[in-house]
Amino acid sequence: MGKVMILSFSEDEEEVCQRMLQIISESPRFEGCNVLQMEKHLSIGEMKLNLAEKNVVIHGAEVMLTNREFEILYLLAQSPGRIFSKEQIYDIIWQEPYSGDYNIVMSHIRHIREKIEDNPGKPLYIQTVWGIGYRFNKNLSSSL
Repeated sequence: MGKVMILSFSEDEEEVCQRMLQIISESPRFEGCNVLQMEKHLSIGEMKLNLAEKNVVIHGAEVMLTNREFEILYLLAQSPGRIFSKEQIYDIIWQEPYSGDYNIVMSHIRHIREKIEDNPGKPLYIQTVWGIGYRFNKNLSSSL
């Protein structure tokens, strides 16, 4: 069984990230490894996400999201159909384990839906998987 390692870099660490990717891809020890880089732009349905500018455009209009809201939306949009639990979302976005109340994740999801959905009560983009967590709708056409 293989192992998965996820590294996250801020934009000012781009050079370090590129150098690490180069070393990994050139090393015989890592032969057969798949190195995935985060896309800088995602287009899904009528939604366009720009990682560099941390903005979202839907139907040609920019949607104002907080940094955390954008990070949650981008996390989900990168893996349409993949279910993330509230715990996973918290651990990844806040970059720390949390053992308390995950209502903060639910609150952020609600605010994102209010901003991006035509009908937040019947969300098109972010779907709830009852008892498990959230996923981005995999049935929307996308271009990475």
